[in-house]
Amino acid sequence: MIFKGLEVSLTGMLAQRVRMDIASSNLANANSTDENGKPYRRKVPIFEAVLDSSGDVPVYRVKVKKIVEDPSPYRLRYDPSSPLADKKGYVKLPNVDPIREMVDMMSAMRSYEANLTAFNTYKNSILNAIDILRA
Repeated sequence: MIFKGLEVSLTGMLAQRVRMDIASSNLANANSTDENGKPYRRKVPIFEAVLDSSGDVPVYRVKVKKIVEDPSPYRLRYDPSSPLADKKGYVKLPNVDPIREMVDMMSAMRSYEANLTAFNTYKNSILNAIDILRA
């Protein structure tokens, strides 16, 4: 029961790590196509709060529910000489916006740091309580 606060922060840090991994994967594939010429689709994590009422104190934890593909339209570039061009001369490019991904990574990093600060604060309060009990 005493470590539930640590578990909440830990699940938040794990969720933000997944968010950073997905954003970096999106950035890495910003210009990728598969072997059939189909552009990469941006991935987005879906989070959910899960109530853990197994102990004395119910606690919400964060978990990654699923990772979905962003349904937004592909970017188009006019290049009629490309073998991937459609009948109008446009080539479909991945729907990844590098600026959006960088902002998402920075937001995930800040959220991770906030969870880490909460984790350390809670840990220090437990250690202070143990020191008080020793005296």
